[in-house]
Amino acid sequence: MNRVCVDAGLAIKFITPEEDSALAETLFAHWKANGTQMIAPPFAMAEIDSVLRQKITRGELTQAVADTTFRLACRLPVAFDTETNYRERAWEIAKEFQFPQAYDAAYLALAELNGCEFWTADKKLHERVKDKLKFVRLLGE
Repeated sequence: MNRVCVDAGLAIKFITPEEDSALAETLFAHWKANGTQMIAPPFAMAEIDSVLRQKITRGELTQAVADTTFRLACRLPVAFDTETNYRERAWEIAKEFQFPQAYDAAYLALAELNGCEFWTADKKLHERVKDKLKFVRLLGE
């Protein structure tokens, strides 16, 4: 089965109206049509939920809309990978790219160890790693 690793930012664009949301919807539909499995580390669930809470705090979403969006997030067609032992590789990636936090490195390690592409909507992350990590893809590229 084909796999892709997706980050929380890409998932957020799929479930909330943001710049490039239409691109995310098209990409998710393409993966679904082709039987591609989307994976993410288990903490991605909390990361998605945190972004929704931030959107409420900033006034970007009402509580009612956020509640509906949260229910969509709970049904995302993403498998949260609890089997791949990615921590050591994530630590090495975080050191190599001098990430102040390990979240992005965890996504990258998970994708690398699963031999799949990693898709993100984070332009800064993509720019930082694209020359060395050829499996990293940016939404809209």
